[in-house]
Amino acid sequence: MQTIKIGLLGFGQIGSGCYTLLKMRSRDLAQQCGVRFQVKKIAVRNLRKKRQVKVPAGLLTTDAMSIVRDPDIDIVVELIGGVTDARKLVREALLRGKHVVTANKALLAEHGDEIFELACRRKSWLLFEASVGGGIPVIKALREGLVANRIDSIHSIINGTSNYILTRMSEDHMDFSEALKLAQAKGYAEADPRLDIEGIDAQHKLAILVRFAFGGRVKFKDIHCEGIATIRKEDIEFAEEFGYRIKLLAIAKRGHTGIEARVQPTLLPKEHILANVNGAFNAVLLRGDAVGDVLLYGRGAGSLPTASAVVSDLVDIAKRGTDRFADLTLVMRAIRSELRVASISTILSRYYLRFHITDQPGVLSKISHVLGKYGISISDCVQKIRSQGSVVPLILLTHEAPERSVREAIGVIDRLRVVRGPSQVIRIESGSPQ
Repeated sequence: MQTIKIGLLGFGQIGSGCYTLLKMRSRDLAQQCGVRFQVKKIAVRNLRKKRQVKVPAGLLTTDAMSIVRDPDIDIVVELIGGVTDARKLVREALLRGKHVVTANKALLAEHGDEIFELACRRKSWLLFEASVGGGIPVIKALREGLVANRIDSIHSIINGTSNYILTRMSEDHMDFSEALKLAQAKGYAEADPRLDIEGIDAQHKLAILVRFAFGGRVKFKDIHCEGIATIRKEDIEFAEEFGYRIKLLAIAKRGHTGIEARVQPTLLPKEHILANVNGAFNAVLLRGDAVGDVLLYGRGAGSLPTASAVVSDLVDIAKRGTDRFADLTLVMRAIRSELRVASISTILSRYYLRFHITDQPGVLSKISHVLGKYGISISDCVQKIRSQGSVVPLILLTHEAPERSVREAIGVIDRLRVVRGPSQVIRIESGSPQ
């Protein structure tokens, strides 16, 4: 039986999970693939670090490039994260004709053109199921199960940290800072949580999804990105009053001026299937022209769920043979043409608007007048009345309006003397798959 030799770059949560799964499932994998997987070398930063998963000392090295250049290694599994070092190592592996499996969303989002083109040129496998949905097989669904479809839209929750924080704010009536501390204590959020709470992690993942769902090159920075740090407990509560929940969504859909692609806090109707994805779970809702709506749901992060996706990619390569040219149909689809990403200013949406106003007669009419001047009509209103002269929240929901008009109107409203502090603007998605 053939042995496929693997070089692991990184032995953190995912790397150790991958090593564990390959050992636990070695017999089953051999029966399914007709090959044995052998981890020949593992690159780590610190040889003396205590590790929960024990490995023979001879497997470890601090020289990652020596693994990439080892002629005896068939597949390089890149799990170190980041961009600079990972880019050098993946490039070198592909240049040497090795196959590559990676979970590195930042690398593929920011340098996808270069990496995908190099894989095509060298006719090497480049697989990355774990880069988007952790254990959720969304790339495989696009590559195989939905291949007969034109994908019209993606609505997804693809950052478990933000979803956990918003769930705790909703279910336990926590402030943002309190929910963030709990997420850090539970291990869902890093000590520096900016990639998650600012939406950048989801932005990376959406950039990859857009490439393979819509077929073409896309610039990562063209994807509009907003995080959840400005969401207050009162926003969660007012959304509930109107029949909505707030989720950080990564959205992409075909529009009149190009692909709409954005990461944003979003009001979803309570009955929407994504509004009921809670905790650290992820979900990707794809709409195909033939199949309709398809939901992929599961754990989007974690040691074994993500390692499950990595091992799935290894099995794909093994079944087709490491000595053969790769099937690069999917990778070629991601770079064959330039996708136009529509400017956020051109989109049409409904909006949730929160103002803190001085409680006095005529304030609502002043704000309504400004909105009307920019062609924005109000569908619902909640004004909490207290004593005259105090500062109270005013909540408005609008009918569909252009983003540019809403932003211009808010700029004017925020300068009114009766408005205290910057206004809150959250888009509303009204579609209701149930």
